[in-house]
Amino acid sequence: MCWKCGRSIDTTETIYRDSVCPECGADLRCCRNCKYYAPGAHYDCRETVQELVLDKEEANFCDNFSPKTGFLSENREVDEAKKARDAFNSLFGGLICV
Repeated sequence: MCWKCGRSIDTTETIYRDSVCPECGADLRCCRNCKYYAPGAHYDCRETVQELVLDKEEANFCDNFSPKTGFLSENREVDEAKKARDAFNSLFGGLICV
């Protein structure tokens, strides 16, 4: 999927440095579209990388690039958190823990 617009991208085909999303034109071979992208990790990557990639949304030449196969949008992350909170509250009702 495209990191920017969420459009499905065929990841069985090679994603080249100049590959862009046909929907929004975002670069596809970038950190934000990589399965190793992890904000907060060293250089924001779960792989060992030697050089910092400053712009995580622009195409790069990283040898570790592997397309991410699924994304959670910000809205979906909020929905998942709300579902978990609601499930917790339904289990424990109005109990207040001190």
